[in-house]
Amino acid sequence: MKLPEEFLLKMENLLGKEYGEFVESFNKPRVYGLRVNTLKISVEEFLKISPFYLEPVPWATDGFYYAEGESPGKHPYYFAGLYYIQEPSAMFPAAVLDAKPGERVLDLCAAPGGKTVQLAAGMKGKGLLVANDINSDRVKALVKNIELCGVRNAVVTNETPERLAHRFEGFFDKILVDAPCSGEGMFRKDEEAVRSWEKYKCEKCGETQWDILQWVDRMLRPGGSFVYSTCTFSPEEDERMISRFMNSFPEYQLVDVPKPAGISCGRPEWGDGSEALARTARLWPHRLKGEGHFTALLRKRAQAEMKNPGEKDGDFGRVTAERGQVSNNNIHVGFAAFEDFMEECLNTRIEGYFEIKGGNLYCLPGELPDVSRIKIAKFGWYLGEFSRDKFIPSHSLAVSLKKGDIKKVVDLSSRSKEVLSYLRGETLMMEGEKGMTGVCVDGYTLGWGKQMGDMLKNLYPKGWRKMN
Repeated sequence: MKLPEEFLLKMENLLGKEYGEFVESFNKPRVYGLRVNTLKISVEEFLKISPFYLEPVPWATDGFYYAEGESPGKHPYYFAGLYYIQEPSAMFPAAVLDAKPGERVLDLCAAPGGKTVQLAAGMKGKGLLVANDINSDRVKALVKNIELCGVRNAVVTNETPERLAHRFEGFFDKILVDAPCSGEGMFRKDEEAVRSWEKYKCEKCGETQWDILQWVDRMLRPGGSFVYSTCTFSPEEDERMISRFMNSFPEYQLVDVPKPAGISCGRPEWGDGSEALARTARLWPHRLKGEGHFTALLRKRAQAEMKNPGEKDGDFGRVTAERGQVSNNNIHVGFAAFEDFMEECLNTRIEGYFEIKGGNLYCLPGELPDVSRIKIAKFGWYLGEFSRDKFIPSHSLAVSLKKGDIKKVVDLSSRSKEVLSYLRGETLMMEGEKGMTGVCVDGYTLGWGKQMGDMLKNLYPKGWRKMN
């Protein structure tokens, strides 16, 4: 691989004796990884049915290497959201943040969503996850990946950090800042990163990173934590950026990041010399099986706890909908159609805080602050839409449910021609009980179909279909 001469000279000056081994790593094959989506299947159960040979990623309990030549993105299990394809080193920052059920978590630079769905898995559907990205095109991929993985408790926003900070002051327990960077750590994985390096060198990226970081403090509650990560080797974007933040916000302290399997300490001499910078972590491609990353964990010192705007006792304003009741004034009388759908088609009740926007029904685990002026791409769990007096369930609802949650199901084998036909959007010729039907693969939900006599009408979304 041909690397920029300016980059090579810089790394030689930084690494000294290690430089030769570092450069040689770019001539070695890259590694491939997937992360089991524990919202839909346990790691143990997935290993029993996995069609791939997998080796554990040491820093992610749900992460695995798979062999080059495998095609997990084409397997029906991918369309069931049983795993997310992710570069192994990229699994590290969200693992360090360690989101828990019931917390309020922000993924500030979230697209395309790999770290978002990893955080969601840790939260187990409880709490509130806000996933933001400033790029409207990338937000589309973010929404799709969140829905594919069956995440129920996420709101997707398309805003600047500054605008979010004005609405979420002191709101979050944890924040992930996987910052835009010069991408040096991805050179082996993505040759486009090599070509674009001249355009997005560390000086320009550093300005963007600081514009993002300075708003984190305003959104993080006292006692809260945040992770700052990049996929670059540049000290200007890593240790020096952390030094700048710590000097500007002295109420923060660095927390030691675990360093298994060849992960190295950050370099104090590449920052302001503070020994605390050794608590950060660097992932080097010549020291471990993965690409280049930098990760820092910072904790905001606790003060007298503030009451967040709009906060209530308990599960931050959790409201449930019981039969015959309306859970919130924004729900019109058409909500009864959703009640009828649950009675007719589901073995479970969906509870939460409901909103109807433009005829679409959404569910959140609790109330949000005032987000009326925030651009929202996904307002929680999208359940479906109202059409006249009917409720039409969404694909997002189907893939978020378990097989046992749906009354009528068709369970296809992952090795069958029928499952491939379904994923291509084709009608399936089969007998069954008339009505809305959940379509599964080996017991895991894929989407909806509508049984009509001797055929199952395919309701798999056009934009999701497998074309080869």
